[in-house]
Amino acid sequence: MPPSAVDWSLAERVAVRVAGREPFAESYHADSLGPDFDRFTALAEDLVADCTGLRSGAGPARARVTDRAGWIAANVASFGRLLRPVLERFDTAAGAHLLAPVTSRITGAEVGLMLGWLSTRVLGQYDLLVIEDEDPEEQDLVYYVGPNVLSLERRFAFPPSEFRLWLALHEVTHRAQFTGVPWMRPHFLGMVEQVVAAVGPDPARFAAAIGRAADALRHGRNPLADGGVMALVATDEQREVMEQMSGLMSLLEGHGDVTMDRAGAHLIPSAPRFARVLRQRRQQVSGLARVFQQLVGLEAKLAQYEQGERFIAAVESADPALMDRVWSDPALLPSLAEIRQPEIWVARVRAGAPT
Repeated sequence: MPPSAVDWSLAERVAVRVAGREPFAESYHADSLGPDFDRFTALAEDLVADCTGLRSGAGPARARVTDRAGWIAANVASFGRLLRPVLERFDTAAGAHLLAPVTSRITGAEVGLMLGWLSTRVLGQYDLLVIEDEDPEEQDLVYYVGPNVLSLERRFAFPPSEFRLWLALHEVTHRAQFTGVPWMRPHFLGMVEQVVAAVGPDPARFAAAIGRAADALRHGRNPLADGGVMALVATDEQREVMEQMSGLMSLLEGHGDVTMDRAGAHLIPSAPRFARVLRQRRQQVSGLARVFQQLVGLEAKLAQYEQGERFIAAVESADPALMDRVWSDPALLPSLAEIRQPEIWVARVRAGAPT
C-alpha cells in the first residue's frame, strides 16, 4: 500500500510537541469550563437567534472543552476528511515513487508545525464539516480550548462568566450561519473542494509564483498578504475561487464579531474590553511568528475580522434592511472587492442585480 501524501500521525506528534504545555491545563479552575460552556453555548443559541434571526436547523449546539492536544487531534481528523479526495489522487500518482515516504513525512511535519502553533492561539472553533459515513458524535461540535481560555482570563483578570458567554456567542454565530442558512455549508464546502481538487504538483506553478512575488515586491506590496503561499502557487481559477472564499469569510467573521458584541450586550458589560484586548492580541504577533502567519495565510484571515465589521457597518449605515438579504441567495454574497468597497455591493443589491 503506497504511503499517504501526508503522514497524519507525524503531523499530530509534531503539533503536540510544538504546542507545549499550558500551565493552566492542570488548574483546578478547569473543572468549571465544561459546565459553563454547556450552559453558555445553549444560552448563546437563543441570544444569537434573537439578534440575527438565524437559528440552527441541525438541533442544539454541543460544546466540547478540550486541551491543545485534543484540539490538534480534532483538526487533524477534519483536515483528513476535507482533503481526502485530493490526497487520494496524490497517493495514486505517487505510487511506489522512491521519494514518496520522504515527501509524506515532510508534509506531515509542515502541517504539524502549523497546527501546533495555532493551538497556542485559538480559543474556540466551530467544526462545520459533516461527513455522512463518520461518527456523528464527533462532528458538528463547538470546541473551546480550555487552557488558552483560562490563561487569558488570568492574565487580563476577565470575569469568567462574561468572557465564556462572549466566546460562545461568536462560535454559535458561526454555527447559525452554516446550519441556519440552508445553502451556506454546501456552498462554502463546494468552494473549498474547487480549490483542493485543482491542486497538483506542477513545477510551472512555482516558477510563476516566484514571478508574482517578485512583481509584488517591486510594487511595494507584500506578496503573502492575500492568502500566504497557497495564494501564490494557485492557478488563476483557484485564485478566483479563493477571492470568493475570502469575501465570504470576511462577511462571516465580521458578522460573528458584531453579533458577539450585540447579542449579549445586556449580559456582558465587559464586552468592549474583551474586544479591545483580543484585537490587540491579534496585532501583537511579531518576528518569526509574524512571518509564519504570513506564510500560512493567517495575516489575510486576521484582516477578515476588521474588513467584515467595516462592511457591515457601511451597509447598515446605508440601509439596515439590506443586511438580511445577504443570507437569501449565494448570488447576493459580497465579493472581496465589495467587502473592501461596500458601496458597490449596496448599489448592486439595490439595483436587484444578482451577480
